[in-house]
Amino acid sequence: MSEFLIILKDIILPVFILMGIGFLLHKKFRLDISTLAKLNIYFLIPGFIFVKLYSTEITLNLFSNIFLFFCFYVLVLYLISIVISKFMGLDKGEKTAFSNSVMFYNSGNYGVPVNDLVFRSDPFAMSIQVIVLALQNIFLFSYGIFSLQSVSQGKLRAALGYFKMPVLYAMLAGVFLNIFDVEIPSYIWVPSNYIANAMVSIALITLGAQVAELKFKSGLLRVYCSLTIRLLVGPIIALIIIFLFKIDGIFAQALFISSAMPTSVNSAVIAQEYNNEPNFAAQVVLLSTIASAFTVSMVIYLARIIF
Repeated sequence: MSEFLIILKDIILPVFILMGIGFLLHKKFRLDISTLAKLNIYFLIPGFIFVKLYSTEITLNLFSNIFLFFCFYVLVLYLISIVISKFMGLDKGEKTAFSNSVMFYNSGNYGVPVNDLVFRSDPFAMSIQVIVLALQNIFLFSYGIFSLQSVSQGKLRAALGYFKMPVLYAMLAGVFLNIFDVEIPSYIWVPSNYIANAMVSIALITLGAQVAELKFKSGLLRVYCSLTIRLLVGPIIALIIIFLFKIDGIFAQALFISSAMPTSVNSAVIAQEYNNEPNFAAQVVLLSTIASAFTVSMVIYLARIIF
């Protein structure tokens, strides 16, 4: 019970305070949500990814193991979401939004604090979480954006459009400078950190503004199915893969707990930017974050028993 209250107080509450601020600001001033989404995608998120990829110590062995786990995990989630979306008779746009809500989870402003709390700032456990975060962001801002653009523009134009995204070059720069141990001058590194530190708060304020326009009238079956897969089925799949790969100890605990995170805030941000089911995306993020207070606490408890 104490773990649940700590997660609620130290992780869930700060998230909802920032979302609440976004909600109130939008009600008062009618914020331009499209502009907020662009600010996130073209400025804050590239800065955040660059800083994280540059500053994280990554060994090849650790990265390859996590990468393998991540690929299997996301592939299984994708296949499950496709099967269920066909049963529900979703169109192309709805199917894409549904799959994205299941595959993309909040490994950053939710996953990192949870990892820090559970493992008491253990550097090995945190390096696992940061690699998961990097892979999630690479996947979200490559396939995630491609899938949304291809709904309206076609696959070729969507693929070409991705090369215009600053996120791609931020990822490449972060990895390249990290691998070759290139020192970044302070006049670049300091503002880069300012940008990275602003990402979480602005993303949550953007989500709060989206929530202010939500209408919970239709499509709730999709929302509930997404919540079930993301918060319940997801950890079970992760557990099976962990057993198959014979991972144990802190490594297994960190991967298992990471798999239980709610739907990514940035999935709602890109849904807003590309106007593909933004109402559905915001609903899933909001409700999965609320429900995760219970499910994440349970997964943490199970991780300590099983591993």
